[in-house]
Amino acid sequence: MERGQAVPDVRHACQLGSLPSPSGTITVIGTPLCVSDYSGFTTFCQQLVCELGSHAVDFTNTHIVAMRRHDPQFCELTRAIDYFVPDGMPLIWCLNCRGARLTDRVYGPTFLRHCVLNSPAPFTHYFLGGSAECVAKLVANFRNVNPDVNIVGAHHGYFEPENEDQILTEINDLAPDFIWIGLGTPRQQEWIARNKPKLRRGLMLAVGFAFDVNAGTKPDAPDWMQRKGLTWLFRLAREPRRLASRYLKYNGLFVWYLLLDNLASRNRAQM
Repeated sequence: MERGQAVPDVRHACQLGSLPSPSGTITVIGTPLCVSDYSGFTTFCQQLVCELGSHAVDFTNTHIVAMRRHDPQFCELTRAIDYFVPDGMPLIWCLNCRGARLTDRVYGPTFLRHCVLNSPAPFTHYFLGGSAECVAKLVANFRNVNPDVNIVGAHHGYFEPENEDQILTEINDLAPDFIWIGLGTPRQQEWIARNKPKLRRGLMLAVGFAFDVNAGTKPDAPDWMQRKGLTWLFRLAREPRRLASRYLKYNGLFVWYLLLDNLASRNRAQM
């Protein structure tokens, strides 16, 4: 599809808005998750950046869906998100139990690499997040792999609140198609909620840990752990102080709400 070409209105409506969805959604404990894959969602994003205005995507794991169900403030905050993409294998298992027939998740680090490398010029990219070292390596790595990738700007994620308007002005001036945000949860969702109305155009994608993985500043879980839904365990082993309480709380809440919803569904079926 060429830049500027009209996007055909042939998609299903997403539950949280009037924008089209890649191929429909299935709700898991209150969050409508897009049913898609790497290639399909990349194509969809390339179409979406041709539309007017700003849009937002969140690469969503069990932590985020549990937090949206449990924390009304975070749920309200994430209403700025147009598309929730299943980033964790437990979510894929839930979707497949509902008939999705997906063979893999759309994992943020993998999608970032796939989408950027398959969206060269005239598509444009901006990166916001990570350390100064991380974002510099990220940009260099993508340019080395595909020199046709057009990265128009980047800024590290350790900026002061008073510098946010300056960053936003830079993004609006550059008008990138893809605005990749790696600030971590909930900071990246807060950034989107504050700034989405101020952005004139572009697709914001909250990918968190994906910057470090693709920059090579932090390792990712081995493939076998990812396939078995154990990425969280790998990260926990590497950063126990930072992640232990989060995983314990929200993984437990995810299972609890899933059981509650399954029980409620069975009760309705028996009525």
